[in-house]
Parts: sequence; C-alpha cells; structure tokens
Amino acid sequence: MISTSSFETRPKPLSSALHRHPRGRLASLLALPMVWLVGVYILSLALMLLTAFWVTDPFTSKVKPGFTLDNFASIFTVPAYFAAAARTLGIALAVTLICAVLAVPLAIFMAKVARPWLRAVLAIAVTLPLWAGYLVKILSIRIVFSDTGFFTWLFGPLGIESPGYGVVVTVIALVYLWFPYMAIPVYTAVAQIPVNLFDASSDLGAKGLRTITTVVVPLLKPALIAGSIFTFSLSLGDYIAAKFVGGSTQMIGTIIASNINLNPPVAAAFSVVPIVLVLVYLLAVRRTGALENL
Repeated sequence: MISTSSFETRPKPLSSALHRHPRGRLASLLALPMVWLVGVYILSLALMLLTAFWVTDPFTSKVKPGFTLDNFASIFTVPAYFAAAARTLGIALAVTLICAVLAVPLAIFMAKVARPWLRAVLAIAVTLPLWAGYLVKILSIRIVFSDTGFFTWLFGPLGIESPGYGVVVTVIALVYLWFPYMAIPVYTAVAQIPVNLFDASSDLGAKGLRTITTVVVPLLKPALIAGSIFTFSLSLGDYIAAKFVGGSTQMIGTIIASNINLNPPVAAAFSVVPIVLVLVYLLAVRRTGALENL
C-alpha cells in the first residue's frame, strides 16, 4: 500500500503557491519588465543626466566626475547650439503639422469614400515606408532631391529645380519617415465615426470642409494627439536625415553625435533638451484634456 505521507511530502507546484499569494504572482509577472524598465532604461537615463554635470579636461580630453552647470549653459550661450535646438523644435512642429494636415483628408477618403480595393492599395502605400530600412528610405530621398534626381527631371522643364539639401528637404524626409505613425491612428479613428454624422452635417447645410473642421476634427483629437506624440518626439531625436539630406543643417542629434566622443558631458546635456521638450509638449497636451481619451 502507498502511504499517505508520500502525498504530503510531495512538493507543491509553483502555480499553486502563486495562486495562494497574489503579491508573489504580481511580482513574478512584473519582474522581467521592471528589470528592463528600471535596470536598463531609467538607469541609463540617470547615468546620462549624471554625466551632464561632469567636466572634460581641456588638455587630456578625459571626462572627470564633478559638478558644473556649464554644459547646460552652453546650450544657451553658444549660438550654434541654441540655433540647432530652436531649428530642431521648429522642424519637429512643422513635421507634426504637415502629417496631421495630410492624414485627416486621406483618412476620411480611405474610411468613408474609397472602394475596398482602393482602400487596400492606399493602406499599402501609407505603410510602405515601414517596410524598408531607415537608411534605405533616407537614401531614396537623397536621390530624389539631388541636382540630377527625379524632382529635377520631373519639374525641370517647368523651370522648377530641386530645392537642394537643406531644411526643406529635411522636413520632407521626416514627413515621409513618420507619416504612417500619424495616418494609422487617424484612419482608425475616422473608421469608427458613424456615417450618419456626415449625413446629418450635410442635411444641415455644411459643406465638406466645414464638416471636417466642425464634426470630424473634434472627434479625431485623441488620435491626432497620439500621432503627434510619435511624429514630434521622433523628429526631435533624428539626426541622420539632417546628415544626409540636410546639407549644412544642424539639429540636436547632430550636436550630440559630434560631441559624444570629444565632449561627452556636453552631449549628455544636449540629450536632455529633447526629453524636456517632449515633457513640455505632453504637459501642454494634458492641460487640454486630450490625453484622457487616449
């Protein structure tokens, strides 16, 4: 006969122990994500912020622990640094605004007007930039706007030449890169708007543009906010676009990349700028109440 003591001494499965201890179950679920979030992400940001207060020996170029605010002051006192920060902010805002202006009518057409086959084609066209590598997309923009590229070939007979590598092409490149992050949430939001709202607006005498501005856009505010967070933050942190199609245009990322080996504390101090700008943007959006509906 099998004694009952063998059943009593058999180890209990881990699932049973976790079932009886809700806190242990919660800890096991959050352990790995918290290790990544705290141990890798937050810790690296904290070390970067700490490095921003250190000093660089002007003779040996070695970084020494210390405390100075000169690295942050240089952002405002060095004209090239301040101009790069202001230029980056303007480019990020321009990219976000252009993406929003393009996304709203395109989303309305795809969700409410286009036939299913055309909707599928447009969906592929919108998400197509996500299918290729980042450098491939930048290279394509560089080729299009070169002196002998596609833009000059197409509009040259009309007397219109390529604008050349600079701020304009940088904005176009960033819109091309990040537009899917605005178009996808806006399209999803438009698809959920009942058709009878458009009919009611038309019955009340509103034209197409008035319907968009008074009916559609207010309902799309959460989606526009969600998309703008991506386009704004990604544009702030980009520097490869400025490097390859920006000509002499300098952005925040350009300053960081040029100082990351020569003067790491200055690079760390400048890295705080996009973080602060994104936080200010989120706080401004939060005051509008739009984040509550996300």
